[in-house]
Amino acid sequence: MTKPVSPWDSPGFLRFWTASTVSGFGTYVTTLAIQVLIVLSLHQGSVAVGLVSAARWLPYLLFGLVAGVLIDRTRRRPLLVATDLGRGVLLVGIPLLAVTHQLTLSVLMAFMAVFGLMSLLNDAAFQSYVPRLVPTNLLTAAHARLDQSDAVSQTSGPALAGGLVSLLTAPWAILVDAASYLVSGILLMRISVAEPPGQPLSIRGVRQDAVEGLRWVYKHPTLRLIALNTHGWFLCSAVVGAVMPAFALRTLDLSPFGLGLALAGGGVGGLAGSLAATRLGARWGSGRVIVACRALSAVSWSFVALSTPHWYGWLVFGAGQLLFGFSLGAENANEMGYRQAVTPDRLQGRMNATMRSINRAMIVIGAPVGGFLGDTIGYRPMLWAGAGGFLVVALALGLSRFRDART
Repeated sequence: MTKPVSPWDSPGFLRFWTASTVSGFGTYVTTLAIQVLIVLSLHQGSVAVGLVSAARWLPYLLFGLVAGVLIDRTRRRPLLVATDLGRGVLLVGIPLLAVTHQLTLSVLMAFMAVFGLMSLLNDAAFQSYVPRLVPTNLLTAAHARLDQSDAVSQTSGPALAGGLVSLLTAPWAILVDAASYLVSGILLMRISVAEPPGQPLSIRGVRQDAVEGLRWVYKHPTLRLIALNTHGWFLCSAVVGAVMPAFALRTLDLSPFGLGLALAGGGVGGLAGSLAATRLGARWGSGRVIVACRALSAVSWSFVALSTPHWYGWLVFGAGQLLFGFSLGAENANEMGYRQAVTPDRLQGRMNATMRSINRAMIVIGAPVGGFLGDTIGYRPMLWAGAGGFLVVALALGLSRFRDART
């Protein structure tokens, strides 16, 4: 059998990539639609944006470690299919409640908490399924291909979302995401790559397995460094993410469509970054690329903080999103490729779920706090605080031994 020289040569990767692209497109529509729904339809501020974001990621904090154990004990494709179909059905409920005037902030938070639980399982299974589709030497390239399609979705999704929100209103635009999850689930059903048989579901040994995953991440000489630093990055991201929608819609006076176009700039940057990710990692090493990208995050949010309610200020805002997208696109494939290359298959689920659960815990903490401080002391000061936090994160990682890490 010929050894694969590209992710596309690996059986099942094309369908997996297509499913990821379709669901990713819908996700970017819903991300903007939910933010607009909170600010304009429910007439709430950045505190509410932060609370909904916290509800979305709370299951990662509560159940993340258990989810990692489950992923390592079961076949991953059936879980991907079930959670995609489940999320598609769940999202249909938001426009139905909106049209009957029963959609409130608390109801929306409850919906997003259930959505977050299914996303927790899907995310851990998704990341852990890639090493079963492609060989270790192609992991960075595979994640780069996934990031490239995600960047294209990010480019077109928010712009389309802005148009759909303006035309249909925010709740109905969410139906696009519901359809995308249903299509993704059907595509994943058709992947025929063999997986090791799963273990019988049991709570026996869950604690020991979860502790083993924690030890692997936080005692590993380099995984520990990137894990702790990434937790700080997510805290900063949660703060600026809670403040940005209200800042754009109210301070900058952008329309939903204008905000969608600006966020689409992040997709353009993400595509460029993901296209360059493999070459940058091969030349400079994963560690140096990730450090540089985290420094670029600080620069990008400084641009956002400098933007003003004029056409040239909107361009500065869009430029900040473009740079931020580039930093994410160039960083993610290198980080994921490195993490998965140094982790054995039996620990992939726990490694991914452990890091994601603590990362999302930072959102649960940072989003409400950032939203509260944004409404209290101002959106712009909090954007500057977030940019400063990103700079501290980059410096801390750059001064550690992780800067020399290579896949």
